Amino acid sequence: MKAPIITEMQVIPVAGYDSMLMTLSGAHAPLFTRNLVILKDSAGHTGIGEIHGGDYTHDGLVAMKPLVEGMPVSECRKVLQKIHSAIDPHADEASDGIQTLDISKLKYVVRSEWAIECAMLDLLGQYLEVPMAELLGEGKQRDEVEVLGYLFYVSDKNKTPAGETQYLDESGSADPWFRLRRQEILTPARIAEEAEAVYEKYGMRNFKLKGGVLRGEEEMEACRAVKKRFPEARVNIDPNGAWSLREAISLCRDMHNVLTYVEDPCGPEAGFSGREIMREFKNATQFQVATNMIATDWRQFYHTTALNACDIILADPHFWGFDGAIRMSQLLASWGLTFGIHSNNHFDITLAAFAQVGAAAVGQVAPLDTHWIWQDGQNLLEDTPQIVGGKLQVPQAPGLGVRLNMKRVEEANRLYSSMSSHDRNDATAMQYLIPGWKYDHKKPCLVR
Repeated sequence: MKAPIITEMQVIPVAGYDSMLMTLSGAHAPLFTRNLVILKDSAGHTGIGEIHGGDYTHDGLVAMKPLVEGMPVSECRKVLQKIHSAIDPHADEASDGIQTLDISKLKYVVRSEWAIECAMLDLLGQYLEVPMAELLGEGKQRDEVEVLGYLFYVSDKNKTPAGETQYLDESGSADPWFRLRRQEILTPARIAEEAEAVYEKYGMRNFKLKGGVLRGEEEMEACRAVKKRFPEARVNIDPNGAWSLREAISLCRDMHNVLTYVEDPCGPEAGFSGREIMREFKNATQFQVATNMIATDWRQFYHTTALNACDIILADPHFWGFDGAIRMSQLLASWGLTFGIHSNNHFDITLAAFAQVGAAAVGQVAPLDTHWIWQDGQNLLEDTPQIVGGKLQVPQAPGLGVRLNMKRVEEANRLYSSMSSHDRNDATAMQYLIPGWKYDHKKPCLVR
């Protein structure tokens, strides 16, 4: 029987609410944006994918429609080849990846076509009546995927001026985690309280703190506070390369009883690349190192492994593609290294995609990142995958295994249309806290 034909491709930009989360790049805005790809085929099936937001990504996806519509769902790889052939091979040469994390450049690193790959694999899985994980690599390896509790410093949302878009207020929620995640969290005690709330809600026993916000010494105290509360937990920190090599060594050298690994502790300096500096950090501290900054494509990955600069590669399928992420897990398994997934703010469609990729990854798999705990409750699906006992449950239905709620998608699209700008800029919200604030990749955002 011939495979169904893709009859329609829709690209729908959507927005959701966020907390005033702090990172090296500044403070998250009240709203975050994503783009959805919705494919329909001649068999009456619907396939969905989700990718980063903004007009640049949206327009790129819309331009790909003629390469997708009219193609059989079985020819996913051919469609992606056509898209890659049509893309200017020099289009991203101005980008340095995210070694210095200028968040405005992220849209040039993320490849929008991976949302199409996800939606086509969703359709193909439905056609073949198998979960998406069975179509990736060596097939499905597990029915649940461990995820970590992604902890953030949170600033005071009430400092947003009147007349500006306000952050979501959940002070009246009956859910303790929903209440806490919109409050100010800036001390070690409050970070430990955040970890406690995440554990009570989702059962997570492993945690990562987003650093690059306060002085490194204060952030280490927060890690100690989490470890004291959860002595058996894997506790990690990610300052996005904010520390100098000397500072990173000083901060981490004696933290082996607290930290399991360190993610991107330092970056380029003194004429050396981030890969070279990270290798020196490993030499000095004997810590395992994770990254989503110095290996964001295969060429960067080659140089990273040649220097033995990292042990854990966080291969977000929005950077690498779904096939690419699983190929990465296979290669890492062969070399005795560890696979993981990096996350940005996302809806539950990406949560389902992470479940499928995590289910198909082979070898050592670190607990996966997910921002979903900060967006939980803003479901665009009828059947959002659940996190139970710290593990994301993999949908069992064919394809991506979930169903879209178009009414909620339309509401999220209206919220997107209400925004004056769709590009991410974490400096804007920071300027509510520190007038004239400017991004500096070697200064934690609240250290000025």
